Amino acid sequence: MFDCNDFCSCEDRAVCDSVCRNKPDQFFERYLEIGGFELESTPRVAALAMPELPSVIPLIGHKYSRKAILNELVIAVPLYELFHMRSGQPLVRTPAELAARFLIPETATVIASGVDRDIKLEAWWAFADRALIMSTLRDLGIALVTVPNFSMFLNVPRPDNLHSMKRIALGWAETMMAGTPAALHLNARTDQDYARWMRFVRERPEVEIVAFEFRTGAGVPSRIDWHVDRLCRVADVAGRPLTLVVRGGAQVLQRLKHHFGQVILIETDAFARTLKRRRAEFTEAGRLRWPRISTPRGAPIDDLLAHNIVTKRTALLLSDFAPMTRSERSARNTRRSAQHAHGQAGQGSFLPELDATLEARAVSTDLERVIVAAET
Repeated sequence: MFDCNDFCSCEDRAVCDSVCRNKPDQFFERYLEIGGFELESTPRVAALAMPELPSVIPLIGHKYSRKAILNELVIAVPLYELFHMRSGQPLVRTPAELAARFLIPETATVIASGVDRDIKLEAWWAFADRALIMSTLRDLGIALVTVPNFSMFLNVPRPDNLHSMKRIALGWAETMMAGTPAALHLNARTDQDYARWMRFVRERPEVEIVAFEFRTGAGVPSRIDWHVDRLCRVADVAGRPLTLVVRGGAQVLQRLKHHFGQVILIETDAFARTLKRRRAEFTEAGRLRWPRISTPRGAPIDDLLAHNIVTKRTALLLSDFAPMTRSERSARNTRRSAQHAHGQAGQGSFLPELDATLEARAVSTDLERVIVAAET
């Protein structure tokens, strides 16, 4: 390749939606719609009071197969489930309608997550009535929006990536100006991309929360460490504590916690695995597994969902987001010789009994204030 234009390989440019100089008219229109590729031209906004949030927030995608209200105080929902993706009209207009749509408490603190498939992100960008969108989010009392993470592909001309980055910045500014706190999504694929975000964050103290998504390309083994290193640099050069909201990447969150003021995980496993009728439980070694269970046809999954959310959150908080190393696993799997005639160790293990304890709701869901200790 000579330059990024060699990535222009469309057989029919009339149907190609990449931001490419080989389509001069369309390129000029896409350039104008974002006011140029420079992040510096993004409107300045006033800082907003950031909500206090727990370290683990469950994502609830919908209410199907459920009958009861989920007893959680802080919940994340998909941003694109609040609006009709073709018309842009709100699907809910009041906190009561929002609660009914997801079967959550009307008093719950709600986070709107902007991570989703490209078709929904592009539909969001195309919504014409932006004022209605922003006023709806404000009227719903959404505590925080993680703005859409417009994709940055590897096999497209460079202007397409620059266009996506600028749209992320504009979406963040638009949401903040409307009065709803927003997390700036740090989507990047090169060192230069991260350098641009570093300058943006450092020069704008109103950026207090940033977001990242490890579930797709950024989470692959060959790239995850590279992204973690650059995210830590963003936090280090900011000159102030930043909050990081992530989806996926539980194995690297402990490293990120050393650089960010707070790391918040939007947890998706509990909801997704509940839909597949899997039940979280701890093994004898203290690891979490998800065996499949059978439920009667048409039976609601409310109890299973509540159990999975609490169990998954417990596993994350007990591990402090840190996965066990191989040596730690070996040590935990090593059994001491029994000191009693019945063949069991004198001190009972907490973890094998945790599943039953959670099911009996004997453990507080506010696990940040719980200390697990052996009985003396």
